[in-house]
Amino acid sequence: MEIILKKDVENLGLEFDTIDVKPGYARNYLLPQGLALLATPKNKAALEATLEERKEVEAQLIADANKIVEQLKNTKVTIATKVGSGDKLFGSINNANLSEELSKAGVQVDKKYIKIPGNTVKRTGKVTANIRLHRNVEHEFEFEIISDAPVEVAPKAAPAPKKVEETPAEEA
Repeated sequence: MEIILKKDVENLGLEFDTIDVKPGYARNYLLPQGLALLATPKNKAALEATLEERKEVEAQLIADANKIVEQLKNTKVTIATKVGSGDKLFGSINNANLSEELSKAGVQVDKKYIKIPGNTVKRTGKVTANIRLHRNVEHEFEFEIISDAPVEVAPKAAPAPKKVEETPAEEA
């Protein structure tokens, strides 16, 4: 079912995007919540008119998004976290963690614009996230996850043998 988004919807799209979704999702969630409109010819024409009126605003939004992309190109992010045996993380890294690290590096990107494949990262290494700042501006941002300090997992000690108490046998 083709719809036009009236607001930004996380993991779906940005305002004024025309997208295809499953009919149940549109009927039961997006339309009743006022997040979308059906993409009828009349609504598509209204969308085109709205976008035509907003050309100057859109141009400014695109320029701002391109400035952020330039900042991202000059930014290296390394996230240090606790790591267990091998390269598995204790917990995971998600778009909120990346947004926080980017803020520390001086680049303000809201977490809703960041899309990490699989939504979370559970291993160390280099990861590429898709940052979509505007419907026309996307950037593939690469960051690295490293161990903050290797965690030594102590081998389990063998349990001490249980003492068997000898009880005197009862004489019958």
